[in-house]
Amino acid sequence: MGIPGGTRFGAYEILSPLGAGGMGEVYRARDTKLNRDVAIKVLPEAFLIDANRVARFTREAQVLAALNHPNIAAIYGVEDSQGVRALVLELVEGPTLADRIRLGPIPVDEALQIAGQLAMALAAAHDAGIIHRDLKPSNIKVREDGATKVLDFGLAKLVDAGGGNETDPPNATASPTVTSPAMMTGHGLILGTAAYMSPEQAKGRPADKRSDIWAFGCVLYEMLTGKRAFEGEDVSDTLAAVLRSQPDMSALPAEVPEAVRRAVSGCLEKDRNKRFSSSCWPRRRSRPAPSGRSPRRPGLGGNSSRR
Repeated sequence: MGIPGGTRFGAYEILSPLGAGGMGEVYRARDTKLNRDVAIKVLPEAFLIDANRVARFTREAQVLAALNHPNIAAIYGVEDSQGVRALVLELVEGPTLADRIRLGPIPVDEALQIAGQLAMALAAAHDAGIIHRDLKPSNIKVREDGATKVLDFGLAKLVDAGGGNETDPPNATASPTVTSPAMMTGHGLILGTAAYMSPEQAKGRPADKRSDIWAFGCVLYEMLTGKRAFEGEDVSDTLAAVLRSQPDMSALPAEVPEAVRRAVSGCLEKDRNKRFSSSCWPRRRSRPAPSGRSPRRPGLGGNSSRR
């Protein structure tokens, strides 16, 4: 993280580093005009000469600008100053979901609340023709008030109005997000993070919204069990597990509702033609069910539709 505190980009003053990934370095900054803290995502200077990196960075800004949802971190603007290109983003306080899972499995009720918000965020993105392609716990934050936010659309893909997939730049370069723990091949570009990649992504085939549903299933499984659905000693072993292994469903806590167990299985169908094709998570009822029936537990009720 190379930008010192106190550095100014236009109206924004860098305060401290927040993290770094394949598509940029992220800093906490102060918006001196509006007197609020924001997140500044900077494309490192070494990448400015890479047309594909710049194009993907610009695409992330355009993707975020097309989304307006309470469970997706917002973009406030783009800053070009002093030879630096940066995105000005909503600063989401709180730990990442990965941080939470490191402490152990998340209690079932809390995990289902988080899953419901993730499902709504994915549905909003998919309705806007956007595929995230890199949904994973480290790209999800849970605020102290329980609000869940999806971050980092740096690998997102737009789907054209006719339903086709927008292609990636043919010579898109590798990045830490892509190559560790993911990788690239010659003709087929493998994008994402190995443990959360769908089988079609692992084979270098085009992703669609069902690829995000797979990642959602991986995240849900990991929240409930405290361990990854697919894992190996290295990238190759992990991808082999994605392609050939089945998650240990017996690891799910006994109190997980049957509907949620079916949801996890439906999201993790290796054949995407059999996989759930949309995300829907019913709200909890706020009052007792009529006729003495028990309230319905959360589940992927709308996911029974398949493509």
